Amino acid sequence: MIKEKNIVVYLLLSIFTCGIGALVWFCSLTNDAAMVADEPDFNGVKALLLTIVTCGIYAIYWNYKMGKMIYMAGSKRNVSVSDNSIVYLILAIFGFGIVSYCLMQSDLNKFANS
Repeated sequence: MIKEKNIVVYLLLSIFTCGIGALVWFCSLTNDAAMVADEPDFNGVKALLLTIVTCGIYAIYWNYKMGKMIYMAGSKRNVSVSDNSIVYLILAIFGFGIVSYCLMQSDLNKFANS
């Protein structure tokens, strides 16, 4: 399935690489969520390109969609995760997307342990 990832390492990598680590984390989160939700069309590189082309507008939608995907995957696989899609959406709107990355990774790590 997916490997558990250390949130602190990815957070520090994002800071010390001036955001390049956050782009890698974005793709990794997308791919892991697609894997647990059985959504093969949802791809990290495609989501990143859509975010760049739309000047970040797609990223706001992406945060909401990720919350829904993780919640639905948890329901299918009996993994206890909350529907945080609105929380992720609000964080993205106010520029705290990195916080939603941490919360998403925390939820995805639960799939690695199950």
